[in-house]
Amino acid sequence: MAKKSARPKKSRKPAKAGAKPALGLSKPWSNAQIAEAFRRLQAANPEPKGELKHINPFTLLVAVVLSAQATDAGVNKATPALFALADTPEKMVALGEERVRELIKTIGLYRTKARNVVELSRRLVAEHGGQVPHSREALQALPGVGRKTANVVLNIAFGEPTIAVDTHIFRVGNRTGLAPGKNPFEVEQKLEQAVPAHYKRHAHHWLILHGRYTCAARKPLCEKCLIADLCRWPEKTVAQ
Repeated sequence: MAKKSARPKKSRKPAKAGAKPALGLSKPWSNAQIAEAFRRLQAANPEPKGELKHINPFTLLVAVVLSAQATDAGVNKATPALFALADTPEKMVALGEERVRELIKTIGLYRTKARNVVELSRRLVAEHGGQVPHSREALQALPGVGRKTANVVLNIAFGEPTIAVDTHIFRVGNRTGLAPGKNPFEVEQKLEQAVPAHYKRHAHHWLILHGRYTCAARKPLCEKCLIADLCRWPEKTVAQ
């Protein structure tokens, strides 16, 4: 019987820079490497700040709700006019959904977001005396507020060491191997376990800014990356 000819092995195409990183393919970072990464990020930016413009905890909450599936820059173009008219829940309720909708119509999903902003404002007045609650459960009970939004508000408004996993942190966690996970919650849990306590308060800001300006989705600037030597991404564009 004639032997079957061996099939030629398919060559693997190199992954594109913006491709979704594979999960669990690289060995985990050591505790020392994680601490070193955050030491460098802190040295480069000791007091990182969120980029959403806000006046107080209420306007922060509104800005974060508006930022879902939108860019901070786009939200920041719309909110000054909104907050000039309504910087408290009471004023937002008085402004009304139609007027809010008109003021934020440049932001994606603005109709749903306007409805949520007015309703969460009404709930803040009725259930929390017009104050933003200092509780994840209470925040997540508000319309349009998920875990990420609650974590941002707890961190920025109240100084809690929460880690809000957005698309940038999800990418950085998986691409570098720092905190791989199949969904944002898994990445958050990995970071909660891995990040040294004294870095946690600013950890999500450092990682968001790193993902936004260095470890970008399509064209990561590996040559400028502070943690390139620690990164496990096989497609990085600098020498190991």
